[in-house]
Amino acid sequence: PVLDSEDAWVSVEGPVSIVELALEQKRIHYPLVEHQFVLCTLLYAIMRLSLKGVKPLSLFDSKGKNAFFKDLTSIQLLPSGDMDPNVLSIRQQFLLKVVSAAVQTLCSSQKDREVSEEEYFPFEKGKNWPTLAADLAQYLQISEDLVRRHYVCELYSYGMDHLGEE
Repeated sequence: PVLDSEDAWVSVEGPVSIVELALEQKRIHYPLVEHQFVLCTLLYAIMRLSLKGVKPLSLFDSKGKNAFFKDLTSIQLLPSGDMDPNVLSIRQQFLLKVVSAAVQTLCSSQKDREVSEEEYFPFEKGKNWPTLAADLAQYLQISEDLVRRHYVCELYSYGMDHLGEE
């Protein structure tokens, strides 16, 4: 982009303006940032829902693992549409674990009537973990319907039929 400046500013001496510094930066490779975001979301879900025995890097193939350690401005080979069935199975199990843990946490917090959901998750007032798992399913190449069906089954199994019907 062309930046027009007034004549009075041309003769000014000092450090380079922040706009010029920003324009000199390399552009980031957005799919790589999105890939990093998926990893961060998975790690946050593991931590927040106290999921045990999950190895986060096992949810990615070799291209995906290598992309995590590259500069965000570099163009990297990211996983394509063809995935190893074993990796897809691990991803599916992980997402179903997230949904089960979220429903279990919700049910246990509702049984303790003194503690509301906002108090149990104070920084996550609008966080809906099953919906987040369904959104992650798109990125991880898993069927969203499978995740949603599991969510409904979990709601029914915990006796929350009114939510399961919705």
